[in-house]
Amino acid sequence: MAASTNKAAQALKSLVQRKGRPLILTNVYDRLSAQAVAELPQTEALATASHAIANAAGLPDEGLDFETNIAAVRDIAAVAKQHGKPLTVDMQDGYGAKLERNVGRLIELGVAGVNIEDTELATGKLYPAVDAALRIRRALDAAADLGVPGFVVNARCDGLLLGGGLGEVLDRGKRYLEAGATTIFVIGGSERGGVSRGEVEELVRAFDGRLNVILKRSADGLSTKDLAEMGVARISVGPTLQAVAMAALKKEAAAILDTN
Repeated sequence: MAASTNKAAQALKSLVQRKGRPLILTNVYDRLSAQAVAELPQTEALATASHAIANAAGLPDEGLDFETNIAAVRDIAAVAKQHGKPLTVDMQDGYGAKLERNVGRLIELGVAGVNIEDTELATGKLYPAVDAALRIRRALDAAADLGVPGFVVNARCDGLLLGGGLGEVLDRGKRYLEAGATTIFVIGGSERGGVSRGEVEELVRAFDGRLNVILKRSADGLSTKDLAEMGVARISVGPTLQAVAMAALKKEAAAILDTN
């Protein structure tokens, strides 16, 4: 199992090392959404969104516990295995002191990589940069000890989201890369309008392209083509697919009910 998981991890890592051709992830949250996305020939890997998994469980994102998260991941991992796609999982901050154990449980399911954020789930505040970097290293060491040295960490840097400046994000991102992260995931948040073009350009330069951003599906957002040309390595969509699916479901249900 470890050998096949490490092979999947190496495949996942190779997908973010193609200059000008980012890995595009349309994040899923249950078996049904995973099956729909995995069946698309354009899909290169599967990724979960913790916010969407929390929504489906009737929880706020910050209220998602590891057991609820991994229950959804178990179904999604089965789909990933069926279709031969590497799977990366949003594990929030790693869930406190149980980080290594939790990484191990995900690896048992064949998970090739994870998102680890630098916001402490219990407090909503940033971990000290040194501690956040150490958590990345601990996750990677735990994976290596289990026979998956190629394990991928997409390190989420929440400085902008929590009102900090770009300088802090640049400093933290560099620390996380030094700790072994494959890519840095920078979120701007809806209140500040996401991450601007200028900020993306600066982040790409600072991280040598090893950047993950959220695709902003709006008239003023950067397209996947824009982001590819700018040198971004990885693009994800968070809970967008779930929101679109629920809106379509509600609209269709209303249309059916309105015929009475």
